[in-house]
Amino acid sequence: MNIQQNTLYLTTTGSYVARDHLTLQVEVPTYPADLPVPERTRDKADWRKLSIPIHHLESICVFGAITISPPALDLCWEHGVSVNYHSEFGYLQARMTGVADTSVTLRRAQFRAADEPAKCVAIARQIIAGKIQNSRNSLLRAARENDNKAEQEKLAEVIEALARQLQSLAGQTDMEKARGAEGMAAQLYFSVFTFMLKQQRDSFTFNIRSRRPPRDRVNCLLSFLYALVRHDCVSALTSIGLDPFVGFLHVDRPNRPSLALDLMEEFRPWLADRLAITLINRQQIAPEHFLEREGGAVEFSETGRKLVIKAYQERKQETLNHPVLDQNLRIAQMPYIQARILARHLRGDLAEYVPLVPK
Repeated sequence: MNIQQNTLYLTTTGSYVARDHLTLQVEVPTYPADLPVPERTRDKADWRKLSIPIHHLESICVFGAITISPPALDLCWEHGVSVNYHSEFGYLQARMTGVADTSVTLRRAQFRAADEPAKCVAIARQIIAGKIQNSRNSLLRAARENDNKAEQEKLAEVIEALARQLQSLAGQTDMEKARGAEGMAAQLYFSVFTFMLKQQRDSFTFNIRSRRPPRDRVNCLLSFLYALVRHDCVSALTSIGLDPFVGFLHVDRPNRPSLALDLMEEFRPWLADRLAITLINRQQIAPEHFLEREGGAVEFSETGRKLVIKAYQERKQETLNHPVLDQNLRIAQMPYIQARILARHLRGDLAEYVPLVPK
């Protein structure tokens, strides 16, 4: 269990959350370290208890088999605290909130834009351009810090190829071609991802992006960080009054937060990917923090999951200059700023959506 910047992360299997007036009572079992997960039951553990006033929280993230009582859920909904259920891999399975108190006019503008192909491709083009530029900036940094000539040359080739993909987006009015540029850019970027790792390459081999489930430690780390970023984007969009399930770049599907996936694209390279690289290079994350399951799936140990959550929240408290506002703000604020910029564009206050490209 972790409480980080108004978000409660529940990661210990068997935890229980109850209500006591305006407080959440969290009971966390302290099992013996060598006790297998299937044998963990309420009668085999001591309990660590924590009281959390509801006004201290904005959201709760639940990972795995954890129970929140109906009265505790009522308390969350009464105070606008969302409850997000994730799989052990970090995949968002469900999000429970109270009745939304949002701007109807903004959502109507969002829905109208989503039904207009020209508007969709214009917004998608900006989102993709931001992601590609941020990916390219990460590789430029890696090339400067890499002493291997062969790897420098390969990085330079991909950097140039990403520049061409950016050029191909200019004025693009075909959504499928825009998505094709994004897909090609992602393939190029991940083809040299290993070259950004300075330490532990043998333990953190990476060949191709794989998900649901991830097939290696790097993919496991990336997928989990992406899930944390996605949670923040859903929260930001909801707080602004936008519907996180109606997007422009990603196709609408049941239970898919398409707009949150749109918004997080520009955050992937410089926030999630960069943090993954830092954790590996600084050897803060190690092979013992992962578990390999039958069938080839790789997932975090409980210790590894807590470590990554802590590192992600610490990273979000660092400051960054927002190029549009020209202000130094905490990284935690950036999804909310970008959601507001998107809302202003949909209302007609801005001519186009401006993605976040940190300098």
